[in-house]
Amino acid sequence: MHKLFKKNQILTIPNLLSLIRLLMIPVIIWLYCEKEDYLAAAIMTVLSGLTDIADGIIARKFHLVSDLGKILDPIADKLTQAALIFCLISKFEWMLWLFIFFAVKEITMGISGMIVIKKKDVVNSSQWFGKLATVVLYAVMILLFLFPGISTAWANVMILLCAAVLLLSMVKYLTFHCKLLRSKEK
Repeated sequence: MHKLFKKNQILTIPNLLSLIRLLMIPVIIWLYCEKEDYLAAAIMTVLSGLTDIADGIIARKFHLVSDLGKILDPIADKLTQAALIFCLISKFEWMLWLFIFFAVKEITMGISGMIVIKKKDVVNSSQWFGKLATVVLYAVMILLFLFPGISTAWANVMILLCAAVLLLSMVKYLTFHCKLLRSKEK
């Protein structure tokens, strides 16, 4: 894990964009929960999502992919997603169950990812199913931010959609991590 702390892998634009995303989290929570400015909270969420996309594109295009970025980016993603779900708990009853499921999924993924890092000394990038889960979760959260008066039935359908995609992602990542652990390569 010595590669994580090389200066040229820490001070990169993609890593700074991940840090900016982390700093946006309290602003989103404040806008939604305290100010009840749902439009501004949705706009900040869109900006957060755009910085997520930008950091990935910049990292790949300019060969700035780093092990630190492979860790920092998903941390920023997961903390942002948890904050978005948390904001909506007071408005939508089923959101609490999504929050609990999300937490269980992320703890499970964190543990399996750390086992892979420890056993194989490799940090893997996100996979398509993780990106799909992120896109669906962001889309649903933004819609629920923008339409706080949406019917409970429609909100619950969207919450179930998120749960289904999170479940798919968890199963696919666990399978992916198991295959990595069984592989002979380091």
